[in-house]
Amino acid sequence: MDFQELEQQHTPGIYPKRDLTIVRGKDATVWDDQGHSYIDCTSNQGVNTLGYSNEAVAKAVAEQAATLINCSEIFYNDKRAQFMDLLYSILPQTMQRIFLCSSGTEAIEASLKFARLSTGRTDVVATVRAFHGRTMGALSATYDPKYREPFKPLVPGFSHVPYNNLEAMKEAVTEETAAILVEPVQGEGGVHPGTPEYLQGLRELANERGALLIFDEVQTGFGRTGKWFALEHSGVTPDLLAMGKAIGGGVPTGAVGIGASIKNLAPGVHGTTFGGNPLSCAAGIASLSEMKRLNIPQMAAEKGAYLKERLEEINAPTIREVRGLGLMLGVELKTKSAPYLRALQAEGVLAIPAGMNVLRLLPPAIITREQIDTVIEKVTKVLQAG
Repeated sequence: MDFQELEQQHTPGIYPKRDLTIVRGKDATVWDDQGHSYIDCTSNQGVNTLGYSNEAVAKAVAEQAATLINCSEIFYNDKRAQFMDLLYSILPQTMQRIFLCSSGTEAIEASLKFARLSTGRTDVVATVRAFHGRTMGALSATYDPKYREPFKPLVPGFSHVPYNNLEAMKEAVTEETAAILVEPVQGEGGVHPGTPEYLQGLRELANERGALLIFDEVQTGFGRTGKWFALEHSGVTPDLLAMGKAIGGGVPTGAVGIGASIKNLAPGVHGTTFGGNPLSCAAGIASLSEMKRLNIPQMAAEKGAYLKERLEEINAPTIREVRGLGLMLGVELKTKSAPYLRALQAEGVLAIPAGMNVLRLLPPAIITREQIDTVIEKVTKVLQAG
């Protein structure tokens, strides 16, 4: 059966499809329908930190599916309680409560609503190159015009200032600002880490102006940057912490860590049908337990340092800069990255872009050193052939 032709008959055409049909995955390797294997350096946009088909997660999902899949939060649930308690154990100590949802963009939407509800203010200041999601509130905070323009008018009250520029943020934050919203490391925007001084300055500014600080750690959380959360690199704690992607071991899950400064969260102000469902929570328990057992943050820190060092050794005139933290790395090129991504796929390595000219590598933390060496060999080959 031609699965690509079959899918093409029904897909709405909103995804830039690659000429590849993935049917199986294990650890850091995926296979297509022709039996060809690929080293995956996408992790499904950062989801699969534990790799594919983790046995503990698969077992937990199977057992929970045969027990209870869904249970509204109008009732208590054993798996939800256990998951929230386990998640709480790795959150910053200032996080007192947790809102569960089904995705990162939902976590951003909830954070924006909680910020407005808590402060009584309406405005949000985000940053240039930011990507926070595609639903209307999250899209209003996202910067790239290609995502925004077709859907205007968006939610009013959003503005953008240059990233890593504290002075610009100081000028933008006013007495009407409910929240400052930033990624500690910009992902889609080109893999740009925020400096500790910048992130610390945002915390001080928010305190001074009576605004809240929201960190979007949807991609950076759960060990990706070499810490449980990227905020740990700067020692800054936000008022609201949006999470998603890797949290559920591949099962759709999102969450918001809620600090003590958040007020007015009464019954009925927000909700979600599938957030905190027992199936996702069982997957989350297994995923976080595996991350703790394997010490995923340390694994990502060590392997990320090795991968970054090897990337920096590549002698190719098209490379402008290598940057990132842990296993969230970007190779900025002097030209568009798309041809190199296609060439890498032909060589058996899958990677994704971050903007027009950045080749982004987000491999699972369980990738082996041997696989990293193979990735370096293939990246070197395609960039030097440039």
